[in-house]
Amino acid sequence: MDSILLPVFPLNVVLLPEEVLPLHIFEERYKQMIGDCLEAKAQHSERQEFGMVLAEGDKMQSVGCSARILKVVRTYPDGRLDILAMGKRRFEILYTSEEAAYLRCGVDFFDDEGPDAPAHPQVATALELFRQLADRLPQSSEEPLQPQPPYRYLSFRLAAALPLDADFKQELLVLRQESARLDKVTQAMNALIEQIQFSQRAQERARGNGNLPHRVH
Repeated sequence: MDSILLPVFPLNVVLLPEEVLPLHIFEERYKQMIGDCLEAKAQHSERQEFGMVLAEGDKMQSVGCSARILKVVRTYPDGRLDILAMGKRRFEILYTSEEAAYLRCGVDFFDDEGPDAPAHPQVATALELFRQLADRLPQSSEEPLQPQPPYRYLSFRLAAALPLDADFKQELLVLRQESARLDKVTQAMNALIEQIQFSQRAQERARGNGNLPHRVH
């Protein structure tokens, strides 16, 4: 794999391949970075990509996902930007460079090892659980997710639509087998359904208890 110098945006967020992420760009260095990416996009250059990497405090993960700008939603008089970006390719950081105004990293892009699409029974189970959750969770977008065959990156697409924490999504990003990722997402969906059912039962009990007189001992 070729190593390239990629502009990198460390943030306490994990971007997954094919996930759409709104970003508010306000720091001067990242305004410059996004401006450079937009210029490259206008020239139809591959240099339009930038990297998103999970960072917490001084610690930055070694695996991230590149992004391309779908559109500029809003520009502000002071140069701030609201953009929509989409996750593209996963990469591993080899080294960092601070020669530019913003962080750049030497990276190797990687993809899955083995089949792109999981087996049909695994897909059917995951989609059924997702449908059950979709009926219980508020929609995060106007258009509901409707995966279609051959279901490449199904795990990423499902995970992007679910309320999963950054550490869990980072674990998915690192895994290089779709079947292993889909297993983890399926387990997470089962856990979410159990949490929702438990919460509903607790609310029903609370409503029932509210009709009973309190006893003082």
